[in-house]
Amino acid sequence: MALKVKWSKYADHSFDRILNYLEAEWGENITRAFVRRTYEFLDLLAEFPEIGSIENPEKQIRGFVLIKQVTVFYIRKNDSIILLNFYDNRQKPTIKTK
Repeated sequence: MALKVKWSKYADHSFDRILNYLEAEWGENITRAFVRRTYEFLDLLAEFPEIGSIENPEKQIRGFVLIKQVTVFYIRKNDSIILLNFYDNRQKPTIKTK
């Protein structure tokens, strides 16, 4: 049985940011290809929610590299998968210190 895929507000926002970047820098064809790949992955994820690697065992957050530049993070909650973030791997992660 396929699970329902839900988008958090942050995932929606980060996905839009990536689409805007792709459109501006690479054009419509690349943007469409990325969207198609994303939705193909989401169909697969709904069937096989364990496909991603565990990134945060404590919170059960999983990640999957869509393309080498973008990783999607998600959690499984009951009968749903909640997309948390589309992360541009070229970013510098922020490291918080005391």
